[in-house]
Amino acid sequence: MNPGWNLGNTLDAVQNEGDWNNPPVVASTFDDIKASGYKGIRLPVTWAYHFTGSSPDWTVDPKWLQRVEDVVDMVTTRGLYTIVNAHHDSTSWADVSAAGANLTMIEEKFYRLWYQIGTKLACKSSLVAFEPINEPSGSTAEHGKELNKLNNLFLQAINDAGGFNAQRVVTLVGLGEDGAKTSQWFERPDAKYKNPYAIQYHYYSPYDFIFQAWGKTIWGSAADQAALEADIASVRGNFTDIPLIIGEWAASPTATEAAARWKYFDFFLRTAKKYNTATVLWDNGADFFNRATHQWRDTVAQDILLNASKGVKSALPESTTDAGAESQSSSAYLIHKVGDKVVDTALAFQFNGNTLKSAKLTSTGKLLAQGSDYSVSGETITFKSSFISTLISATTAPGSIANITLAFSAGANLQVNVLQWDTPVLGATSSKATTPSADLAIPITWKGDNRPAAIKAIKADGGILFDDWTQWLGPLQKGRLTYNNHWNWNANHVILTSSVVDAVKAAAQDTTFLIEFYPRVPGNSVNYTLTV
Repeated sequence: MNPGWNLGNTLDAVQNEGDWNNPPVVASTFDDIKASGYKGIRLPVTWAYHFTGSSPDWTVDPKWLQRVEDVVDMVTTRGLYTIVNAHHDSTSWADVSAAGANLTMIEEKFYRLWYQIGTKLACKSSLVAFEPINEPSGSTAEHGKELNKLNNLFLQAINDAGGFNAQRVVTLVGLGEDGAKTSQWFERPDAKYKNPYAIQYHYYSPYDFIFQAWGKTIWGSAADQAALEADIASVRGNFTDIPLIIGEWAASPTATEAAARWKYFDFFLRTAKKYNTATVLWDNGADFFNRATHQWRDTVAQDILLNASKGVKSALPESTTDAGAESQSSSAYLIHKVGDKVVDTALAFQFNGNTLKSAKLTSTGKLLAQGSDYSVSGETITFKSSFISTLISATTAPGSIANITLAFSAGANLQVNVLQWDTPVLGATSSKATTPSADLAIPITWKGDNRPAAIKAIKADGGILFDDWTQWLGPLQKGRLTYNNHWNWNANHVILTSSVVDAVKAAAQDTTFLIEFYPRVPGNSVNYTLTV
């Protein structure tokens, strides 16, 4: 199964396939994923909206069962493994932690669901595995006890359904599919069930980096790496004799900076391999693989993934890891400010035992000449001003100008993005907090990497609008908001969410938002003020 890929936000969409950001599944997607080097597919499926009948005759819509079987066949006829689950059911009818939860109903319906799935897929080969439920809610020993009961009911149901199911691999789960809760409360299934099983858990840590919370755009320090390894080692240490699979993990190109993300991919995957843990990348359809164009949005991350899954260490860009830094550097970019003189630009890398074999323009394949276009000293590559001037002139508009592919003796190829930047311009610099509040879309003219890096919110009295505790964080994080919860963007706007507008009104103070962009360097930011 390793490395694996999730068909996210599709069969698990609420309420129907196609209701979220992805069209219905087509077989060619699995051709693409197999050709990309993946070995297995996790198929998240939400069943909650496809039941008919009631107790005791909970019945899954036969058309939905058939659709799931059709997709399973799309996967397995291509020689890929697959894990079929019950996904967002965990937050609806199957939530054992909900106030007043009817456990009798949940157990009855859970058995019926998996008996019907087991019957429909009974004769599928050993390429098909089952996962009882995704990220089941709960936080107590009692919740854990109930989930252990559901794991056993699931095994009973598929065994009762017959066929190959008595031998089928299953991936059992703990509360939240969280490593710590699983370690604390997971109990081995009843020995009467002979299914070979693994434990599946999910890993999205550290939260602030993965979800770009509180301005966390850096990762990769010795402390960062030690914390990640400790997490994965702990779960392995608690289950030394059971196969382990991390069924979801990701560091999205949308929310993370390239060099930090590539470091994370490399270290996470090599660490998982070190502790004999398989991994399945979470892909919601908007982050990694573009199903419409058949292309990966971040080809470097994919190259690193395939190499690290084999234990191969790639060369990596250098980037800021010091939490006390005032600005952020990254050698995933060759940056040039509009109006500045073009000069030789040195970028530091971690070669990690590899040697640079070639550099070329990605779009044309034109090889750069070592000596005249670039030079190498130790682990630093210096791009000559004479070469950069062929890409950037006095009339070149800001934005992504070109990519340079760096090929090494082993591991992934890297890309350096030649980026010319200037400070973006807002269409307005202030407005009044509205009543009733709604998301605030601020018009913007981008001039470089067309997305915000972080947003800082400071009230008129100098206080922090959200999460006052961030005053104790470093200069790049103090007072910053959290991506998606508080801010977002689109092609023409920076967006402050309604929760931000509400917070300004509640504070009854004018609030200034420092909107920062990549590169996160002094001068690449603008101010916007919400008044009350």
